[in-house]
Amino acid sequence: MSHKKHHARTRAQESSNAIERMYITMRHLFNRGFYKPMGISGETLRESLLLLRPEIYGSIGEEKAELEGLLYVIDRLPQGIEECTFINLTSDEGYANSHFKTIIPEKRRRNCYRIDDEQMNIEITRGRSEIYDILTHLTFLFIESHKISSRVLIDEQGTTTRDWIKLEKAVLSKKKLSQEEREVAITHTANILGRTFNELILVYDKFATKTQPERLLHIVYWLGKLAIEESINNNKRTITFSPVLRERIGHHIHGEVWADTIKETLNKHGIIDRPIHVISANMHSVMNTIFASGAIKTKTGHKTIFDVYETLSKSENEALRNKVSKEALSNGMVYIKDTSGANIDVQIFDSSKFDMTKLDLKVSKIELEEKKPVILVMDYAFGEQAYETMDELLKPYKIKNKKVLLNVESVSIMGKAGILEGGKGDIMIPSAHIFEGTADNYPFENELKKEDLEGKGVAVYEGSMITVLGTSLQNKDILKFFYNSTWQVIGLEMEGAHYQKAIQAASKVRGSIQKDVKVRYAYYASDNPLETGATLASGGLGTSGVKPTYLITRTILEQILN
Repeated sequence: MSHKKHHARTRAQESSNAIERMYITMRHLFNRGFYKPMGISGETLRESLLLLRPEIYGSIGEEKAELEGLLYVIDRLPQGIEECTFINLTSDEGYANSHFKTIIPEKRRRNCYRIDDEQMNIEITRGRSEIYDILTHLTFLFIESHKISSRVLIDEQGTTTRDWIKLEKAVLSKKKLSQEEREVAITHTANILGRTFNELILVYDKFATKTQPERLLHIVYWLGKLAIEESINNNKRTITFSPVLRERIGHHIHGEVWADTIKETLNKHGIIDRPIHVISANMHSVMNTIFASGAIKTKTGHKTIFDVYETLSKSENEALRNKVSKEALSNGMVYIKDTSGANIDVQIFDSSKFDMTKLDLKVSKIELEEKKPVILVMDYAFGEQAYETMDELLKPYKIKNKKVLLNVESVSIMGKAGILEGGKGDIMIPSAHIFEGTADNYPFENELKKEDLEGKGVAVYEGSMITVLGTSLQNKDILKFFYNSTWQVIGLEMEGAHYQKAIQAASKVRGSIQKDVKVRYAYYASDNPLETGATLASGGLGTSGVKPTYLITRTILEQILN
């Protein structure tokens, strides 16, 4: 065995161990109820994260600050988090009805509340994966903040560099900065971060918000300031978990309320006995696939239906999107805005109300007229939450002490995933989900086949997929190990095994849905983490996700309606 191969394996093993250590530690800290990320209690998390050096966090292990990673994390945490010494993770404890303003992070659906100058509350309603996600991001943030303080502190009394004093003056100045003042401040900040002026200019606007044009300066200043406080006055930042959260987690509290609402709605509309097809996807692709061709005249410069989908996906076309949802709502769609805290909205489509002449899909008239299937689209879950929601959804419906089994004919899951062979926008068809860090595997007969999607202008891969504990923890060595291992892994995502565990339980163990329920899984690639510069931190898909999303959606719908 060559030395090089041995080294790669040990690095992959080291990384696996680090991930496992992080999970065990996070569970332990959660049970304990509080911890100080930069104190003794947070040491294992910090060390594991530095040992891992995940792809998403770029240069976390180096002296210079990591800009892309910082942006990735800041987008997923509430605005103002950098100013807070106390971060409290809570359950849904009624803040929505208070005077506190709800803060929702840019890239994560969760409610946060700024309690006072020093405290931020973050509401956890999506299970443990959400806690892991937040703690990982905060650990990264605090490691970065100490890099800042170590560059600006001159002595133990708290004397700081000239760069720091200038940055402080710019951030605390009440008036709007001129171009010149901004560039001076950026010069000092670049020095503090160990980055070039140009590198900062390139990301500057990505950090900015309407209310905070100079947000990058603000974040760097506050991260540094609190780290200085920790170093000089030992005033350590603390993360606490509320007693109610600790008591509720893992008990499907939100999932149960969420699923009950759906079943009540189906019952109220008199369609609970119909054949039901569950699709976990986003909130637009199924609706657009069924109704866009009827709502939007294709002659307006669109060559194909995919051009229509692309137009609909552009943020400026709000009016067109409203037109499609109006068409949907008057032709059998019912929309359930989630109030359970699960953060998963639902659309129910009654196919008996579709106008066959407007459908741009191959459908069987008999299927539609005799069976009148119901399509239930649920927004995508987050990690372990996929088990909770799917498990509750597939349980029988209780009417006056009588149990009614749902006639679920198929469950289809479509989402984004990281790909290990191929690139952004390619499609992956899994044949099994393997749970990261274990040999637990969930094979299934996937109704979607490679040939169903091939030859339509998008590359398609087939193989097993890893359900990871968190996307922001993977590094090249682990990914290469997955890729080259005998498991033949083609990609990684966060929900597959959880969904399959619930479907399997309902069909084969509990017997609450039919044993031969059809399952479909398909993912399109949001990034290839093995290629440098192609990770999630390098930005979104833009319109390159439109084609694969709709190819998958159309294929699923044609299978359901035939």
